[in-house]
Amino acid sequence: MATDPDRHSDDGAASEALARILKRFLRYHPERIDLSLDRVHRLLADLGNPQDALPPVIHIAGTNGKGSVAAFLAAALEVAGKTVSVYTSPHLVRFAERFHIAGETLSDETLLALFEEVEKINAGQAITEFEITTAAAFLAMARAPADVVILETGLGGRFDATNVVNRPMATIITPIGLDHTAFLGPDIATIAGEKAAIQKHDVPSIVAPQRPEAAAVITAAAAAVGAPLHRAGTEWTITPTDDGGGRYRHGATDWPLPPPGLPGRHQLDNAATAAACLEICALPGMTRDAIAIGIRNATWPGRMEWVQRGPLPNLLPQGWELWLDAGHNPAAAVAIADTFKALNARDPRPLHLVFSLLSDKDVSGFLMPFRDLVASVTAVQITGEARARDGEDLVAQARDEGFAATLAPSIEAALTALGSANGSARVLITGSHLLLGETIRANADAGQSWLDQTGGGHYCAH
Repeated sequence: MATDPDRHSDDGAASEALARILKRFLRYHPERIDLSLDRVHRLLADLGNPQDALPPVIHIAGTNGKGSVAAFLAAALEVAGKTVSVYTSPHLVRFAERFHIAGETLSDETLLALFEEVEKINAGQAITEFEITTAAAFLAMARAPADVVILETGLGGRFDATNVVNRPMATIITPIGLDHTAFLGPDIATIAGEKAAIQKHDVPSIVAPQRPEAAAVITAAAAAVGAPLHRAGTEWTITPTDDGGGRYRHGATDWPLPPPGLPGRHQLDNAATAAACLEICALPGMTRDAIAIGIRNATWPGRMEWVQRGPLPNLLPQGWELWLDAGHNPAAAVAIADTFKALNARDPRPLHLVFSLLSDKDVSGFLMPFRDLVASVTAVQITGEARARDGEDLVAQARDEGFAATLAPSIEAALTALGSANGSARVLITGSHLLLGETIRANADAGQSWLDQTGGGHYCAH
């Protein structure tokens, strides 16, 4: 196994070496994103095709909700006593968050050793960062004893590096919206075609609620490959109940689902999608009680997360609430806005939006759902990231849409400025995983890692 000469046993040195090797990965291909399966197939073959030695795989594609569905699945499976590996992206603070292997998030040192091994086998050949890290994930998951692997696509589906698993146990397609249009196509139908390409012959396809144009494409794609469909609103349904949960029905199955551990009406759809998958897969020992407990206890940082402790909430007046959500496209903004409307129906308070977006995101489309909902808009420039949209440009576009927008040099400055307002209110920080990463780092308790503060990467409280 290759070894970085600067690597030492302490976590700080491993983290620094991990940052260096990730930077080195970017040199192996001139484009950060280049959708193709040829390169990853070549690398995996050189590694002995670890993707063919994985435990049963649940493969998830979609625009929004992939991470939440993965969290509900993992939580329920762990309650049922299953050992679970999960590969997701992007991360919030540590790259290792993407690798939940046999129930544990990898340490930086373990991940570094894995990357060095894969990099040595790659031998300098053309490969994208996501392809090489996905190959490393397959290698780690093939070596770890687990009952189930939950695999989330990075971008699209058809040519995503994860779409080399020929025979998953099930596929899931979460709601499809407009995002990454430069790579996936200009409209919902085209994007749906890319996502639907993870469906496989004789593999059950569980489909979350979709727009009609997406649903039609997914149905046609399933028919073309012979994938049995289990669609929300057709083969299965979820009906909200007054307690915040819902009634899940699928054929003879009729279950009550509890209020999900992740807040927001959209999370009930995500929870029901996970429940449908687990019911259809019918794994030994997977009970409806385990599904219900998993749904109720699932955690997924940065998804409608109410931050109640730390330096950042202390910058706000007493009684104010600080919320985080990693949503970054128009469909996610609609779900977030609807959640705050529901909160306001019970406890009306002004909402202040603090946001940033990457350069390929739709600023107008993201902000529009917050019209007539927010009292102020503050843009924050993401630091150290070439893909970040200029803060002045964010302010200008927000003002063009009729928002009273200002620019703050940092999260701390944005919250301090808001703290001079009167009365109680809520603050939402949103728009980018990178911005949330900066926020979480700024709010971390001294001497304690973020993963320690959030349970070490586990998806539920047993």
